[in-house]
Parts: sequence; structure tokens; C-alpha cells
Amino acid sequence: MLQKMEYYTERALEYATDYGVKILGALAIFFIGRWIIRKIIVLMRKAMEKSRVDETLISFSANALYVALMIALIVAAASNIGINTTSFVAVFGAAGLAIGLALKDTLANVGAAVLIIFFRPFKVGDFIEVSGVMGTVKAINLFSTTLTTADNRSIIIPNGALIAGNIINYTGNEKRRIDMVFDIDYKDDLKLAKEVIMNVLISNPKVLADPAPVVAVGALAQNSVQIFARPWVAVEHYWDGMFEMTEAVKLEFDKNGISIPFPQMVTHVKQED
Repeated sequence: MLQKMEYYTERALEYATDYGVKILGALAIFFIGRWIIRKIIVLMRKAMEKSRVDETLISFSANALYVALMIALIVAAASNIGINTTSFVAVFGAAGLAIGLALKDTLANVGAAVLIIFFRPFKVGDFIEVSGVMGTVKAINLFSTTLTTADNRSIIIPNGALIAGNIINYTGNEKRRIDMVFDIDYKDDLKLAKEVIMNVLISNPKVLADPAPVVAVGALAQNSVQIFARPWVAVEHYWDGMFEMTEAVKLEFDKNGISIPFPQMVTHVKQED
């Protein structure tokens, strides 16, 4: 009886020592691994900040990488104890697949946000046209983009729908051309009208010298001669410049006796004897 007690005691001590070492090893793997993961996250954030990556993408990437590495670390620590982790990996895979299918639209918006932040078709503060609406980009989130319209309405567009169509960025470049059309009567002096329009353009301080403004006859319409004016301005002066030059051309036309015709119909009556 005494020998059996000694045998079981020795076996218990062996198991306790063996599992104790494994548990200590698992704890060491966990805490050292967590410390390494934190260092990796810090280095990644510094590298992305140095590359001037958007803060939204930095936070999203850091959180996603942290979760993935922590799951791998927990599996490694459990495997060191002797736990069969194959079933856990299968469960995580099945759960990930189920969550992905359930949240496919949401995840599509997140993926679209990553594309927007990486390729930067626009940024906060740009004036864009997308999905049939126009507005200034107020915020870019993981799931949606918020636009503020000219009349101060907020429009929230899912990122997935946003990148599915064409994106027109009106403020993506430093310069922008103003396309203006002025109609004059066929009886008016064409050369004088072109000269008046050109003088208005070059006298406006917002108009750039390079590229030089262009004034040319664009079309011979049914009721008028159409003169096209193409001045270039800095993108932030687009609307002010267009309003100022449109008003100035009208005033100069009035001074020089140049008329702006309106649609009209001329009827000829033929009398028979």
C-alpha cells in the first residue's frame, strides 16, 4: 500500500512538474508575445504616420493587425500547454466565414474606405460630384463619406456605393478653367464684342496669365452668335471669378451697345392679290 502511495505521488509530481513547466512556458509566450505585438503596432503606426497615411486607416490597420496577432498568440500559447488547437482554428475559421457573409455589405464599405484612403481620389475639403450629388467632403469614415452641399445639407453616402460609380473631383488640381458663353446679335460688331470680353478677362486679378485666357467664336446659333470665353483661375477663385466676370461683361456690353438677343420668331405674311 505504501509503495502504491509513493508511486502515485511520484507520478503526480511528474505531471505537476511537466504541466507546470508548460503553463509557465505558455505564460511566457503570451506575455513576451504581447510585448512584441505592441512594439510591432507602435512601429507600424510610426511608419504609416511618417508616410502621411490618413489617421482613419492607421487606426483601422493597427486594430485589425493587433486582433489577428493576439489570436495567433493565444493559439500558440494554448498549443504549448498541449491543447489541441486544430478545433479552435476550425471554429475561428467558421465564425469568420459566418460573420463575413452576414456583414458582407458592411465589410464592402470598409474595404472601399481603405481604397479611398490609399488611392486618395479625394480628401476632406475637396468639392466632388458622386452618386448624383455634389458637395464638399466633410468626413471619411470606415463605413461612409459625408458631404456638405452648397446649401448646407449633409449627405451620407456608403463607401461601397461611392466607389461604384464615377467620381468628379472639382478641387483636385490647383487650377481650373471657367467655361463661359456669351450670345450677341448677328447685327453687333463681332470683333468689338471679342475685344470687350478679353479686356474684362485680363483686367480681373483672379484670371491667370498662364494658361492664357481664350476668347473665340464658338457657334453660329439660330438666334445669336455664341462667343466662348475660357479663362483659368486658381481653384479657390472659381465661383467668385465666374460671377465677377459675368457681371462685368454684361456691363461692358451695355456701354458699347452690344445686345444679348433673346429667342424670337420672325413671321413673314404673304398677301396674294
